[in-house]
Amino acid sequence: MKRTLFFILFLYLAIFEGMSQPLPDSVNQTKSKEKKIKGWSFGAIPAIAFDSDIGFKYGAVLNLFDYGDGSLYPDYKHSIYLEWSRTTKGSGINQITYDSKYLIKGIRFTGDVSYFQEQALDFYGFNGYKANYDHSLENDNTNNPNYISRMYYRIDRQLLRLTFDFVSMQKDKKIQWVLGYGLYDNNIGKVDIKRLNDGRDADKLFPVVSDSTSLYEKYKKWGIIQKRQENGGTTQILKLGLVYDNRDNESNPMKGIWSEALLLLSPSIIGNKYNYAQFAISHRQYFTLKKEVLNLACRLAYQGKIAGEMPFYMLPFLFASNKPTRDGLGGAKTVRGILRDRVVGEGMLYGNFELRWKFIKTLLFKQNFYIALSAFTDFGEVLQPYKFDKTNVPVTYNIDSNTEKLHLGYGGSLHFVLNSNFVLNFTYGKAANPQDGNSAFYINLNYLF
Repeated sequence: MKRTLFFILFLYLAIFEGMSQPLPDSVNQTKSKEKKIKGWSFGAIPAIAFDSDIGFKYGAVLNLFDYGDGSLYPDYKHSIYLEWSRTTKGSGINQITYDSKYLIKGIRFTGDVSYFQEQALDFYGFNGYKANYDHSLENDNTNNPNYISRMYYRIDRQLLRLTFDFVSMQKDKKIQWVLGYGLYDNNIGKVDIKRLNDGRDADKLFPVVSDSTSLYEKYKKWGIIQKRQENGGTTQILKLGLVYDNRDNESNPMKGIWSEALLLLSPSIIGNKYNYAQFAISHRQYFTLKKEVLNLACRLAYQGKIAGEMPFYMLPFLFASNKPTRDGLGGAKTVRGILRDRVVGEGMLYGNFELRWKFIKTLLFKQNFYIALSAFTDFGEVLQPYKFDKTNVPVTYNIDSNTEKLHLGYGGSLHFVLNSNFVLNFTYGKAANPQDGNSAFYINLNYLF
């Protein structure tokens, strides 16, 4: 059985404006008015956790905001997001993201430079339910005759990501243009079992990981994953599109619409090995149910290939106008509660419905602060399957024999929000179908959309 202990040893939010102010003896939770925030403020949380397979995780997440003279609040002039974390077995996140509407006049610029060392990234095959998921193959419970390895549905991925996105900010115009560039350098391989087992003893608390053939290795042997793609590669993406936006704010809109349509090009003329094009469309809409207290947030999106050949390692990436990505459907950023990257194909539909309730709103350390609860239902489905050669696949494996249908997840979140933009959320999600896993707990920044 995979033993994953996820605990927080220390959790804090730190916001400074000049010198810190003492917490008042009493706080009016219902009648406090939002204060106009000026200058720089920041929120920070430590990244501390433990996983018996990838080791002890340590690091920090920091998000800085510049509100200028306060006249823009809750909008900001500049945002800098920093994340650095490591595990004792070698995984790590190194990320810097910058976002501003004021660096370039009339342009919103978002830039991201990241390097992800993912020793045990989820890999369940292609096309959703058409790739059968059997938990018993990774469940090391005693007397489980089907057990293969806790790393059976895992791969090692080292990802270097570099993105630059530009969105026009023309005054009095709801429709804006989008231009972007992204470089994704994927280095794919088998999980390094020897490194994970370094220092372990089968008779002690954390047992060794079985070194058996993984699903990824079987896919290579059978030719499902082509030899020229099996170790990954570098892909450059050009992004063109249009955005319609009339939301009342960005962090948690109470009303308004955000719709975007993007053309994603990976042409060989700029050095790509694979020449292909994709189309992505997304519609988000927000409804006020009770002013400043209760709202409904909805998102419906589709991304699909329209021409060319896509390498398997680029299938999981979902694109938006100004948000970098590294995941497919499933997990904390798309369909919560189901396994990360469970739903992967050439064309994917997904959506989210979330009811958000601000039940405490006050001032804390002379900063705006509120706590919110949300309930959600998420879904996704592969509409355009990834095609591959099945000639060498054993008949007993029954690959691609199931019927694809909606993958559903549901659950709730608790959000702690400082100055409207620093959002710390604790989320529990549950999969509706055991083929998508069981449940998951996430700690992240920002609302999902």
